[in-house]
Amino acid sequence: MKPVLRQITATPDYSFLIRKDIGEHMVNNWHYHPEIELLYIKKSSGTWLIGDHIGHFQSGDVVMIGANLPHCFRHEQNYISRNKKKAGESICIKFLPEIFGNPFLNLPETKEIKELLIKCNCGIKLTGKTKEHIAVMIEKMLLYLPGKKMICLLSILEEIAQHKKHFLLSSKGFMQFPADADRERIKIVFDYTFSHYAEKITIEKAASLLNMTRQSFCRYFKSKTKKTYIQFLMEARIGSACRLLVEDEKNVTEISYECGYNNISHFNHQFKFITGKRPLEYKRDYLNSNISM
Repeated sequence: MKPVLRQITATPDYSFLIRKDIGEHMVNNWHYHPEIELLYIKKSSGTWLIGDHIGHFQSGDVVMIGANLPHCFRHEQNYISRNKKKAGESICIKFLPEIFGNPFLNLPETKEIKELLIKCNCGIKLTGKTKEHIAVMIEKMLLYLPGKKMICLLSILEEIAQHKKHFLLSSKGFMQFPADADRERIKIVFDYTFSHYAEKITIEKAASLLNMTRQSFCRYFKSKTKKTYIQFLMEARIGSACRLLVEDEKNVTEISYECGYNNISHFNHQFKFITGKRPLEYKRDYLNSNISM
């Protein structure tokens, strides 16, 4: 698998796409597309990779992903079901950045929307009451006629642009892989890491996946991702720990072992290094922010 270019084709009735995905139809690989994506995760949880950002997602999350920003969502298996009553559910909107045209976006009234379309190149996660309101608007949008869908899309973007309390996800320096060979090789490492992060993983093992020496692999991985492999592995583990903290009743020690740490002090140190908070502080602040903001 590699970051696949997905081209969205407009139809005679629509200049952009909106669809509902259920269960196994939510599954996607590491991919990118020229459209901006607005995604409402109605029912699911798991780990997402957006550019060079690794984190957890859960039911109710809304994220805006910029054009050509590689991403994938690894849903927990229980949401990937053929049984619609038990399956997860998401609603996706995809539209080209130039959908409204430059003359419209250069108007003084649309200045903040234009800035939003640039800002989302790093990926944006919405929070609080704005997130909840946008989720409702996205779900209603499925039922509208074509003209009203376009008006609703503009209203959604305007409200997001006005809301200042959202999180940028990927770094501005994230590198787009220039060649298919690079995409394929990096994806091999990504897949292995996400599947085995709870185990002991060495740089030598990661290097062997690409038939490289340790030194060559370290240089190669950092040149393509702007971070070391150890940092990437740490982010994958801490991203999983963040999800477990807010979704599971396990204590911090149990979560640390489940995410590949044998030493609770080491886990606490790396968790604070990545998030800026201790595990229980992160859980408290995350839950409070999704209630009060």
